[in-house]
Amino acid sequence: MQLNKENYKKYIKPENFLNRDLSWLEFNNRVLQEALNPELPLLDKVKFVSIFFSNLDEFYMIRIAGLKEQIRSKIFDTSIDGLTPIEQIHKIEKAVQPMLKEIYDYWQSVIIPELRRNKVFILDINELTKEERDGLNKYFLKEIYPVLTPLAFDPGRPFPYISNLSLSFAILIKKPNGEKHFARVKVPSILPRLLRVDNIVKSKANNGTNGSVKYIWIGDLIKSNLQFLFPGVEIVEAYRFRITRDTDLEIQEDEADDLLQLVEENIKQRKFGFVVRLEVETQMPEYMIETLVENLEITREDLHIIDGNLGLSDVMELCDLPLHHLKEKPFHPVTPTILDEEENIFSLIRRKDILLHHPYDSFTPVVDFIKEISKDPDVLAIKQTLYRVGPNSPIVKYLIEAAERRKQVAVLVELKARFDEENNIFWARELEKAGVHVVYGLVGLKTHAKMTLVVRREIDSVKRYVHLSTGNYNTSTAKLYTDIGLFTADEDICADVSEIFNYLTGYSEQKSFRKIWAAPVNMRNKFLELIEREIKNAKNGGKAHLIFKLNSLVDPQLIAALYDASSRGVKIDLIVRGICCLIPQVPGLSENIRVVSIVGRFLEHSRIYYFYNHGKEEIYLSSADIMQRNLDRRVEITYPIEDPDNKKFIKEEILRTCLNDNEKARILVPTGKYIFNRPVYNETVINHQEYMMHNAVKKIVNIKPREVIE
Repeated sequence: MQLNKENYKKYIKPENFLNRDLSWLEFNNRVLQEALNPELPLLDKVKFVSIFFSNLDEFYMIRIAGLKEQIRSKIFDTSIDGLTPIEQIHKIEKAVQPMLKEIYDYWQSVIIPELRRNKVFILDINELTKEERDGLNKYFLKEIYPVLTPLAFDPGRPFPYISNLSLSFAILIKKPNGEKHFARVKVPSILPRLLRVDNIVKSKANNGTNGSVKYIWIGDLIKSNLQFLFPGVEIVEAYRFRITRDTDLEIQEDEADDLLQLVEENIKQRKFGFVVRLEVETQMPEYMIETLVENLEITREDLHIIDGNLGLSDVMELCDLPLHHLKEKPFHPVTPTILDEEENIFSLIRRKDILLHHPYDSFTPVVDFIKEISKDPDVLAIKQTLYRVGPNSPIVKYLIEAAERRKQVAVLVELKARFDEENNIFWARELEKAGVHVVYGLVGLKTHAKMTLVVRREIDSVKRYVHLSTGNYNTSTAKLYTDIGLFTADEDICADVSEIFNYLTGYSEQKSFRKIWAAPVNMRNKFLELIEREIKNAKNGGKAHLIFKLNSLVDPQLIAALYDASSRGVKIDLIVRGICCLIPQVPGLSENIRVVSIVGRFLEHSRIYYFYNHGKEEIYLSSADIMQRNLDRRVEITYPIEDPDNKKFIKEEILRTCLNDNEKARILVPTGKYIFNRPVYNETVINHQEYMMHNAVKKIVNIKPREVIE
């Protein structure tokens, strides 16, 4: 099909796009709204508070750092919505400050009292009994004091290095001769931020019989014992502060002889990234702030004055408390009945494509599949991509065992997976030690595709099988992220995957595939072709409909194509969890586009692309979002779902309930804000994720629908 790309240029104007970073902040605001949800159990509110702060930390480490790097380098290119880096930072700070005030007020006025009502106390030192204070002071001297290092700042000792996201004390000490000096003490990250008093101090007053749990902030205990770090001098005052550094790696791959070594060196340099944010307590005096600002080489615009505890992402540890009445009922993933059969997994896949929808369907069958192929004497070769595998990966363990059994094993380990670089370097070396052929990726491209290819000797011939997924081979995130995996023996898909692996491990200029789309080869054009097909069908008077479910929608050209489709009568439903730069419901531009976002118990991570195609519906799954980085700078795959039952499940059970969700779903309005999609009078309440949990039971036998949620 000849693409009409000239048509899209008229839509690419600043007024037709939302700012990427402001849209991300709106996503984090939806996370905040979950924390504020009065219907949510208490510890799940705490979980969302923690996620909000963890998200914000990463936003500053990556996105704000990138904008400030542009300013430092005197690069004043505008964003797609027409803002300069300076203008973007000003708008971001204006949006962040009200959120910070709201969440800190909520933490203090709602969460802390609710915790107390449920006998979970986060106390000040002076609220403890003398016996408890004495016990904690002994604990300090034995367990904490030895790992603390007071650092002076004077003409003979330069301003100390301060690590990213570390909590520190800025301290003013006064010597006996009257001289005053600045000092700093870091709270080591190896220590827990919250200390559980009843685990440290075994007292008669707190023997656990009343069911209460007491915590104090470790910073409070350190502050009350600073005299041990500065004996013989007066501690005039001490206040907490926290910094955030630029952590985005800048890797010049084209100049590298050894990518693994280059990534390792860049990781070491990451800790020295420039400071992008300084958080201080409200009580910190002006002279201390000035000292920090000057020596950290930042400006007052990089300063956040916080009325509360710094770094509330650490409160996630409260969610480990065994207080089940304060949490949502646990959900246990199920195994589809087809996989419980005694039949060989390979014959099952040959008979029918198998679709798994995690975390509703267990991830265990995927791990078991890797285990089975590592042992099967008829398996000749295994090829797999690994992006984020997590620690203690059973999948890597089985790949190593496969190599030890003399199978041909080739694994692409993406060393540039952000914040997983060190973990991936470790696994790459372990795989290499076992004789696995390890590839680190392509120069200039991240490999984000999730694929496993198995070559097996069978009676009549050598046969190939694949597993493809929208998410990572990570047993931890598979319990928290919604993703879809496909087992298939389709010859065309298997041949395509085989050729993509050849592209990754060797030299290939392949420009087309049978059924799979691959980025950066042809995925962008395939999306445009299928959008234009819907436009053509609408022009001819037929029904035309697109449904895209994804994490982020940013790419200007694809957004312009969606605007063009909307203006020509194509109905478009977008389910976008995070960033959305498209502006919906604008007359003459996007009145046929509706954007829904769901933030709930699980993180919506699957990418699904539906095309009505004049009634011959096509559904594709993908590892890729619609962003420039996915379409142009990553190796990604998009693959078709062809089995009628699987297509029906995705359309009716996943997409339909996402679009009909009227409990967790929010609707994007033209201002860039989101409003709840609340049920109208007498309308049935639909919660997509709750529906999927109950629906998962239909795949197993002899369990009543609600028994899966205990």
